[in-house]
Amino acid sequence: MNKRKIARDLGVFVICLAVASCRIPQLSTREENRSVPGSFDQAQDTTNMSSVQWREFFKDKNLADLIDTALKNNQELMITLQEIEIARNDIKNRQGALLPSVGARVGAGLEKVGRYTSQGAGDASTEITPGKEVPDPLADFTIAAYANWEADIWKKLRNSKKAAISRYLSTVEGKNFVITNLIGEVANSYYELLALDNQLVIVKQSIELQQNALEIVKIQKEATKATELAVQKFQAEVLKSQSLEFDIRQQIKETENRINFLLGRFPQEIPRDKSNFLQLLPEMVNTGIPSQLLANRPDIKKAELELQAAKLDVKVAKAEFYPSLGITAGVGFQAFKPSYLFRFPESLLYSIAGDLAGPLINRNAIKAEFRNANARQLQAIYNYERTILNAYLEVSTQLSNINNLAKSYDLKSKQVDALNRSISIANDLFMSARADYFEVLMTQRDALDSKLELIKTKKEQLNAVVNIYRELGGGWK
Repeated sequence: MNKRKIARDLGVFVICLAVASCRIPQLSTREENRSVPGSFDQAQDTTNMSSVQWREFFKDKNLADLIDTALKNNQELMITLQEIEIARNDIKNRQGALLPSVGARVGAGLEKVGRYTSQGAGDASTEITPGKEVPDPLADFTIAAYANWEADIWKKLRNSKKAAISRYLSTVEGKNFVITNLIGEVANSYYELLALDNQLVIVKQSIELQQNALEIVKIQKEATKATELAVQKFQAEVLKSQSLEFDIRQQIKETENRINFLLGRFPQEIPRDKSNFLQLLPEMVNTGIPSQLLANRPDIKKAELELQAAKLDVKVAKAEFYPSLGITAGVGFQAFKPSYLFRFPESLLYSIAGDLAGPLINRNAIKAEFRNANARQLQAIYNYERTILNAYLEVSTQLSNINNLAKSYDLKSKQVDALNRSISIANDLFMSARADYFEVLMTQRDALDSKLELIKTKKEQLNAVVNIYRELGGGWK
């Protein structure tokens, strides 16, 4: 009768668990949109410059050495590598949950129970051996091994491990994303430094030209062909250019320090070739097709792996509604006297038990975690779609930028040539009193501004090519 009652109660319990497990909240979800336009500006060429290794892409040896140093010493990259190590250890942690937990126990104790208790009365009437009662107080010596194991019947632990693997792989892609950005930052800062060097040369040349013009005006004033106003105007222009020189020197120092920071070292001079900056030609741009971004951009692959992990988290949270099966076992030796400890089978102890446990009432915490997992999955979907959209728009923007900068540079080159010719013309006219000092000043000022702008545009051209190389996913391979 008792066995039937136990079996009936067990059956009712299992049915209750099953019914409770079926009542899982229904939450909204959606499939991610992976579609991208078929081309960039109608181009169908699949050649993609991101496949070129950075050592081949950046042919300047000084720049290549700087990038190589940054990849070895940059602190942000080193931090990212430790994140990878943390994620790798998390996989081992989740993998360990799939295996039985085995431990060992060695213990010794002493117990004195009351004579007028059920245990005390029983011990007093029990003989260990004929004519020898149970010792009082009673010692206890134990050597045993025990094991615990949760049977992964709903794949909760396996999905948790898969999620950890996906997150580990996403940290690897995160490292690749840091690498490609680091290379781009070093290259852009290097070209900015070269541009500042050349602007400094132009300003020095302009100062020399303005000082010559100032001496001429002073001579003309002595000859009553010019006024003190003209002298002061030219003097002010010289002082303005000299002030600009120190501004550029400060920018050079700041840019050098920014490069040194990226390289993970204290301030030192950046080796570089300052000549022929305007003769540098941007690399040929080959963007390939937009669908290649999904395979080349580390940030897109990182977002995709994070999405996979979020989907697995939902499955893990869902499995919490189901009953779990746990098995515990132990085996060892136990006796009240060390000399009896290894007597077999008298001192042998063992146990094995299985339990089925699941939530029945007040499952709000599990429901909340399930809803949170679902919300994080939706966040991961939107983040993945946003990353793809951002990647396409970045490339599209840089393509337009490269095209417009090429046209702008051509026009500014012609402007500089025209103003260089106008300087000598203005000086000749001024010497023959056919032009006033103001025309000479404005011509020199315009020439200086146009030369500085030309150098700036060249720098922006080089930066645009570096940026599109980075935005296509180049540099990390």
